[in-house]
Amino acid sequence: MDRIIYTSMTGANAAMQRQAVLAHNLANASTTGFRAEMANFRAVPMQGSGATTRVFALEATSGHRTSAGPAQTTGRALDAMAVGNAWFAVQGLDGSEAYTRAGDFQLTAQGQLVTGTGLPVLSDGGAPIDIPQGADVTLGGDGTITAQVSGQPPQTVGRLKLVTPTAETPLQRGDDGLFRGAGGEALPADNGAQLRSGMLEGSNVNPVECMVGMIAAARQFEQQMKLLQTAESDDKSAGRLLSMNG
Repeated sequence: MDRIIYTSMTGANAAMQRQAVLAHNLANASTTGFRAEMANFRAVPMQGSGATTRVFALEATSGHRTSAGPAQTTGRALDAMAVGNAWFAVQGLDGSEAYTRAGDFQLTAQGQLVTGTGLPVLSDGGAPIDIPQGADVTLGGDGTITAQVSGQPPQTVGRLKLVTPTAETPLQRGDDGLFRGAGGEALPADNGAQLRSGMLEGSNVNPVECMVGMIAAARQFEQQMKLLQTAESDDKSAGRLLSMNG
């Protein structure tokens, strides 16, 4: 059977994967600090005997969109937006240090500072941050955390760990949605990084762009399926001709 079926099959599979990436981005259009995942197609020549006349179409993720999402003013003391390319350090479910742009922090019943999804927020020393019970918390522009218990003077209880990735130390998205160093190692704290208290960064997903991309991916999938049907029809016609001559 003609190799077009393999070309069409991989093309249809790549279109499905692209649709899944776009759907995931669209579902997170309102997620705080979300970074849109980027994807592209690439052609891989099919190896075999004879001339290389067919290629496979593969969908490959090419990283994430680095542009910042829209700033949202909340006025809430525990909300923070990292400035520039700074990221907040948190502890992932696997215990490793990870990074996020989501600054919707919360306090647990035990007084531990966590993200909106319950992950411990790390200090510049790499440890979880504990806040005195019943204290009013203030976040400084440099990540300093000040707590004041009623009737007592304010005291500094820690400093958020902020990191700034570079071309030599890029971040990669993990399966859990958090970002980590390319080699899995923890990035050093950036003492010059800044945040803005009482604000949150929205998702940098463009919903209209995602919808247009999903429509285009659906059309590509339909075209690949039509090619598969054409290949099947041609194969049946060739079989009938061979049976008539044989």
